[in-house]
Parts: sequence; structure tokens; C-alpha cells
Amino acid sequence: MLKRRLVVGISGASGPIYGIRLLEVLSGLPEIETHVVITKPAVRCIQLETEYTREEVLNLADHSYRPDDIAASISSGSFRTMGMIIAPCSISTMGCIAASITKDLLTRAADVTLKERRPLVLMVRETPLHVGHLKRMAEVSEMGATVAPPIPSFYHRPQTIDDLIQHSIGRALDLLGIELPDLRRWRSPE
Repeated sequence: MLKRRLVVGISGASGPIYGIRLLEVLSGLPEIETHVVITKPAVRCIQLETEYTREEVLNLADHSYRPDDIAASISSGSFRTMGMIIAPCSISTMGCIAASITKDLLTRAADVTLKERRPLVLMVRETPLHVGHLKRMAEVSEMGATVAPPIPSFYHRPQTIDDLIQHSIGRALDLLGIELPDLRRWRSPE
């Protein structure tokens, strides 16, 4: 069976656990091959907010790349993928994508995803938002990206922070046609 490739980016916003949990979930799906790039600011957020090391996070993926490796396979449209998720996505990263500025491999891979008309999901982590943020969100949406902030839902009756994280990850994966079998979905009241 040919594996489907998914690019995962972790940028320097609060919430790197979203990208980490995404990689953990995907490692349990043998049909998905993951390719990860972690920015330098993301490494600092991982240190500050989690018990993981950079190396542990990189080892969760099938393939990993340095953010300055502009010759990596994920920097080319000829490298076929099913799309890309940036979790979390900083406002800086989203702004670069909106302006087509490829300052590193993460923004280059996102630009390639858009130019090839593949799904790009941005789990933007920022609040409150000013009009400049909102304009950039509109711009990336017009370019074909999906802005999907990890906003918690409560209809599934979460008991832990991990329940909230897992649900946000599951909803982001839905946007790429990857279904998590244990994702609790909305049901009409009886």
C-alpha cells in the first residue's frame, strides 16, 4: 500500500503540544507518512511548555528537516503530498504565508502546498486579534488555506486538557480527509 504523505509544521506560537499530539496520533496510522519541520522559535516553545525535547518530537515523524534546509524534498511541488498542517501556526508564520514570503523551510513548504492547490490547514494561535491579523487570515483563506484555530469545544464533554487537544487535532485532520475513529462528534439530542 502506498503511504500518503503529510507535512506537519510546528511554528513558534504557544501550543506546540498541538503539533506534538498530531505527530503522535499520525504515528498510529500506518497509511500516513509524516514529514516535519520545526522552527527555531518552536523549539523554545517546546522547551518552555512541554516535557519533550526537540529530538523526541522529531523522532515522532517518519522524516524531519531543518528549518534552514531549503533543498529538502518538501520544498518542491514535485514531491507529492496530501497537504500540510501547521500546528500551532504563529501570526508571524501566517503573515509570511499570506505575503508569499518564504523565509524558511516551513513557509516554503506552505507556499508550495498552496501553489500546488493542496490543502493547507493553519491552526493559528493568537488572541485577541487586531485588524491586521484578520486581514492576513482573509488573505490566506483567499489563497486556498484553511484557518482552523484550535478553539475548544465542549459538546464531547472533555475531562482533561488532552481531551481538548485531541478534539482540535481530530477536527484539523478532518479537513484533510483523515478520520480519527475515536473522535467524538456532535449528535442531535435525543
